[in-house]
Amino acid sequence: MSAGHADAVTFSDLSRNPRAVAERAARLGRVRVTHRDAPDFYLTAADHEEERDRTLATASRLFLALIKHDPTARALVIAMPEVFPWVRHLSSDELRAFTLELVEALSDAAELDVDVTTREVIAGWRSTARIKADPAGYAEARKATSGDFGPVQVSA
Repeated sequence: MSAGHADAVTFSDLSRNPRAVAERAARLGRVRVTHRDAPDFYLTAADHEEERDRTLATASRLFLALIKHDPTARALVIAMPEVFPWVRHLSSDELRAFTLELVEALSDAAELDVDVTTREVIAGWRSTARIKADPAGYAEARKATSGDFGPVQVSA
C-alpha cells in the first residue's frame, strides 16, 4: 500500500486490497483515504467513532451544566480568548452570546449529529470580530444610509 502519511492510503489501495485497508483501520482506529479526483474521506472503526461520539456528548453536557449553574458562563467566558484570540474585539455581552451559542451548537453536534452549526457559529462571530477590529471600517458600516442602492445581485 502506498501512502503519504502513516494513517493514509490511496483510494486505489482501498480498491485493490480492501481487507488490508480495513485491518489497518481497525488497528489504527481510522485511516484517511486519499482520492486524486475527490475529497479525502476516513475509513473508521465503528467502536472508535462511537467512543468519539460519547466523548463529544460528555464534553457538551459538561458545558451545558456549567451554563445551567452559572448563567453568566463566567468560567467558559474566561477561557474563550485562549481558544479564540479574536474575541478580544467583541463586547462582554457579545462574548457571552457567542459562548452560549457555541455551547448550544456543540450540544447539537453531540446530541443531534448536526456538525455544521458549530462551524457556522464560529464563522459568524469571527466575522463580527473582524469587522469590529477595524475601527474606521466599523464606524463606516454603522453609519445610517438612505436612498436606493439599486438592484441586489444574488449569487448561488
